[in-house]
Amino acid sequence: MGAGKRGLVATAVAVVCAVTVLGGAGSAFAAPAPTPTPTPTPAPTSAPSVTLPPNRDLEAVHKKLEQLYHDAAVATDAYNAAEEETERQSTEIVELAREIAKGQERLAELKDRAGAAARAQYRSGGLPPEARLWLSDDPQAWLEGVGRIRQGQKATTGLLAELTRTQQDLELYAQDASAQWTKLEASRKAKAAAQTRIKQQIAAAEKLESQLEKKEKERLAELEREAAAKAQTSWLSSGVLDDIDAKATAQGKKAVEFATAQIGKPYVWGAEGPDSFDCSGMTSAAWAAAGVPIPRTSQQQWDQLTRVDVKDMRPGDLIVYFDDASHIAMYIGDGKMVHAPRPGRTVTIAGAGSMPILGVVRPG
Repeated sequence: MGAGKRGLVATAVAVVCAVTVLGGAGSAFAAPAPTPTPTPTPAPTSAPSVTLPPNRDLEAVHKKLEQLYHDAAVATDAYNAAEEETERQSTEIVELAREIAKGQERLAELKDRAGAAARAQYRSGGLPPEARLWLSDDPQAWLEGVGRIRQGQKATTGLLAELTRTQQDLELYAQDASAQWTKLEASRKAKAAAQTRIKQQIAAAEKLESQLEKKEKERLAELEREAAAKAQTSWLSSGVLDDIDAKATAQGKKAVEFATAQIGKPYVWGAEGPDSFDCSGMTSAAWAAAGVPIPRTSQQQWDQLTRVDVKDMRPGDLIVYFDDASHIAMYIGDGKMVHAPRPGRTVTIAGAGSMPILGVVRPG
């Protein structure tokens, strides 16, 4: 989330806290402070093991690193989802606070009108209007007074009804603000817990790699390339490209152009541009550039976008990887995709079948 979005959260907090003083002295209604009910703090996760396997088995190291970075990707999706919820809830709180402020102003106005009516009655000696009317000797004044009394009674009834409705609305707004505040606090805790998990997984992976000698690191990189090439070859040998011949739409071309223009920019978890991206940050930014807003996280993109068969895939479509939809990339044609792989890597082009494919989704 950018600095502007983070600023929205702070604004929401300040505005909602100010709700309690909007009414001023003498107000019959003071919006209750949106005090959240306590929510359990997620239990801290233990740091993953970073011990080299026996005999410095690089195959085992490769699998361990894959698991660590996969877990970091899952936590990144959780972080991004909580970030979106935080933004949405903050926006709702700001809107509720604005409604409360307007309601408080209306309530004050209505009270002024009711007070003016009461003062007028006091100045008239405290006699009810009906009594003053019957004491009049002027028949014409009597007839006119009957009309005024009826109008006054109707106006008074309407004023009281509006006062009641306004106060009820304010109470509901305050309750809604309190509920949203509680949800906001829960989202913040979820985001913080996910952030901790991400940092732990990445730190563990980096520490594990740091224990390797130069030649071991070179061999590990070779093992990664071999695994990706083997998966891609297997995918291509299935004949999948024989059935993929769909052309990109105009919007799909724009999305592909944006995505490929990001090649070389670093992966940073939670980032959605312009200088760095995580996997779903890149795909959502690419389609936003094409004029089509899509969900932020890879799991949301998998759940909410239209699913298509792999054989019907066309450039611009999004390929979702792993059983938990923890990674996503954009198909660019010729059996290739562009993606932001993981921490320590940059946006790059790779074989579309180099990882286990869960499915394909289509924005728009």
